[in-house]
Amino acid sequence: MNTIDEHIRKDQTEIEAAKTVGDQAKLGHLEDELKSLQEYKTHHPEDDHDPNSLEVYCDLNPEAPECRVYDD
Repeated sequence: MNTIDEHIRKDQTEIEAAKTVGDQAKLGHLEDELKSLQEYKTHHPEDDHDPNSLEVYCDLNPEAPECRVYDD
């Protein structure tokens, strides 16, 4: 996917499909991912790229050790 909006639409479509077949595990995962993407989008309204999972995680957890940035 090229943009975060495309990713959000894809997740919404897949959520409906998971509901239809009753796949609760997939549904839970997709709902969590969708929530995180929507929150990322509200924090970065000017940025439309599709963030990877680390970008989303660090946006939501900036204090996490894996998200630290060191300046030399």
